[in-house]
Amino acid sequence: MGSKFEKLNKLRDSLRESNHDFRASTQLFNSLDPAKIDGDLDVINRGKQRGEVNQPPKTAKNLDDVEHAIVERVEDEKKAAHHTLEDNLQLLGGRLAGLDFEEQFGLIRQTNAASVSDFKASVAVGLDELHGLRRALNDAEKEHAWFKEKHGLVRAARVQHGAAHIFRLSLLLFLFLVETAMNGNFLAKGNEQGFFGGILEAAAFSFINIGAALLLAVFCARLVTHRSFFVKFVGIISILFYIGLAISINLALAHYREVSGSLADGAGAEVIRNMLANPAGLTDIKSWLLFAIGLMFSLFAFIDGWFVLDPYPGYTGVENRLVRRRDDYIDRKKELIEELQDVRDDHNEKVEEIVKQLGSRRREHRAIVDHRSRLLALFAQHQDQLERACNQLLSMYREANIQARTEPAPKHFGTPYKLDRIKPYVTGEREWNEGHVGASIRQAQEELNEQVRLIGQECERGIEQYRDLDKLHPDSVNV
Repeated sequence: MGSKFEKLNKLRDSLRESNHDFRASTQLFNSLDPAKIDGDLDVINRGKQRGEVNQPPKTAKNLDDVEHAIVERVEDEKKAAHHTLEDNLQLLGGRLAGLDFEEQFGLIRQTNAASVSDFKASVAVGLDELHGLRRALNDAEKEHAWFKEKHGLVRAARVQHGAAHIFRLSLLLFLFLVETAMNGNFLAKGNEQGFFGGILEAAAFSFINIGAALLLAVFCARLVTHRSFFVKFVGIISILFYIGLAISINLALAHYREVSGSLADGAGAEVIRNMLANPAGLTDIKSWLLFAIGLMFSLFAFIDGWFVLDPYPGYTGVENRLVRRRDDYIDRKKELIEELQDVRDDHNEKVEEIVKQLGSRRREHRAIVDHRSRLLALFAQHQDQLERACNQLLSMYREANIQARTEPAPKHFGTPYKLDRIKPYVTGEREWNEGHVGASIRQAQEELNEQVRLIGQECERGIEQYRDLDKLHPDSVNV
């Protein structure tokens, strides 16, 4: 179900991408040092030299070569600072464009439009699956009710599960091993291979003795509980057949013990002759003990086999099918409910993260705009400083020139230099202002929060729809 919200994942991942990797630096425009320029241009000495020859003449109206050199140096610094400013403004403009609020808000609108419908689709898929499982359970319930009605059963089925079932199987294995060990000890005296040979022969007798009792109890003797008189008769015959078979097997084992002790070969044929001539003609008390133990173990196996399944034939299979169908339905319904809750919680976590990222992008937008404003202010201050530095250098030159002159100085010496300031152009086209960003983010957050509420409602409605299947069939177990 998680793949239903790919747009939400795309939106979250796009907002996670950091665009604010710049450092807000104010050390872009270094102040112009008049002393350094004086050292480069030798302003004061050149002023004296030109003043001694009364240059520039008092009628001069334009700046002389030295003044032009000072002004050009300042203008070059202004152009360099403007180039630096333009580079930084372009960088900040790219940062603002990278925030791309328009795309983010568009993705939010698309996500809001798709989230609820995707969740409803998930619920519909789960309902289709549960309907199939519920129909199978309903069929099993009908079969169970039909079986009880047909056979006049009121009681619940006696079906062994879990530890009780394992205990009965373990008991059968225990009886087989114990009988084999005890019979092996009795049969060892007449076997050429000793105790090992006796164990092998005892295992064969025990397998037949216990196996026959178990098979007759499970598949035949239980028929005595059936409603049909014919089937009951078959069950009675099976019980009588079991009694005769159990006595015969264990008498044969007892006779075999006596014969094998005295005959090396032909013991099997001698046992058959003795059984036909005188079945109860055992002469050794140990042989009678072997017969009694074998018969007792056979009876234990018969009783255990009787209760492995429900005494009434076929009732266990019907009950087991009903239990399996009910467990399949309940387990899958529980899984689907948990999946819906997981999808809802995952959706809400992603929405919370998107809301936080939108707030972070708003702060990032504000930081970039504020930094741009500071850069523009710093550039304006830098131009003021350039103008002051230029006038300071011109004053140094003119004072030295005036002191060395014998004629009046030109009138323009008393006029300060006015720097032609550059006014940077910052385009506002397609750029989000702070107020618009704030209002749009608040609206997006409200829409996302509304989606969280709607997804929660759809989750509860979906769970209720799952549970409504049981209202149609109140015999089912609710989860």
